[in-house]
Amino acid sequence: MRIVIATPAPYGSRHGNLITARRWARILRELGHQVDVRDAWTGEACELLVALHARRSFPSIRRFHAHHPDRHLIVALTGTDLYRDLPRHAGARRAVHWAWRLIVLHERAADALPAAVRGKTEVIFQSVPFRPGTPSTRHFDICVLAHLRGVKDPFRAALASRLLPVSSRTRVLQVGGAMTPALGRWARAEERGNSRYRWMGDLPRWRALQVLGRCRLLVISSRAEGGANAVSEALARGVPVLASRIPGNVGLLGGRYPGYFPTGNTHRLASLLRRAEGDSAFLDRLRAACTVRRSLFEPARERRAWRRLLSNLAHVD
Repeated sequence: MRIVIATPAPYGSRHGNLITARRWARILRELGHQVDVRDAWTGEACELLVALHARRSFPSIRRFHAHHPDRHLIVALTGTDLYRDLPRHAGARRAVHWAWRLIVLHERAADALPAAVRGKTEVIFQSVPFRPGTPSTRHFDICVLAHLRGVKDPFRAALASRLLPVSSRTRVLQVGGAMTPALGRWARAEERGNSRYRWMGDLPRWRALQVLGRCRLLVISSRAEGGANAVSEALARGVPVLASRIPGNVGLLGGRYPGYFPTGNTHRLASLLRRAEGDSAFLDRLRAACTVRRSLFEPARERRAWRRLLSNLAHVD
């Protein structure tokens, strides 16, 4: 089968959409399909279009639907689709209506969709091979692995680190590029005023994962997520997570995970950081809870999900 994966991330970008598109392309090629990854569909021959992001890929979706209303369309929904754009953007709503299937990246994503399209959803967890890291012993390093964007609440861990006792060995290592000049200036100012904080900027993925593997915890402080790939990357390296209690995080880590804090609550996050550093039993609880969820993110599971999905497509008239 000829498949085009359309993602609006620009060529050479390290944004999550393009990382996901490239991983899916590799999986689909291993399953025997011909796959092209493009920033838009502009008429290329294909039997199936997989479009990442209902709103930003809507021009591709609209063109494909107009030219090939009888061919199959899969739309992968991001956090901005689910929690911002679908209520506001008519094109995004048309995209989910036209789609044959909707791919979502966490277990609670369907709750954000109109009831009429929930039956189209397929949960495909983003996979990462299990390669445990070796934490630093000199510091109690915390990783924040995300580009600096407002929706990520990117400086919450840095602000929480300011509340830790003088005796704490915690450092916050922030990996990710600044999406605006103002956020870059904020990061530099935080470095100057907070000895516990280091902004490492936009790193190649292999280097970012190397940094993550040396840390004791990952902090995901986002206000909204469609299913952060950083969570699966942390679990694949044996790094426990502290996460804001939002559907996108709960849908990955489970409802009873012990490492949640209220979104934007600096004091609660600081309390969890202090406890994780000083209470080995609590850190072990976080690690055990992550181990239970780790099988969801195995590459073989993601491959099986795609095989099953495309097998179902083959049986549709």
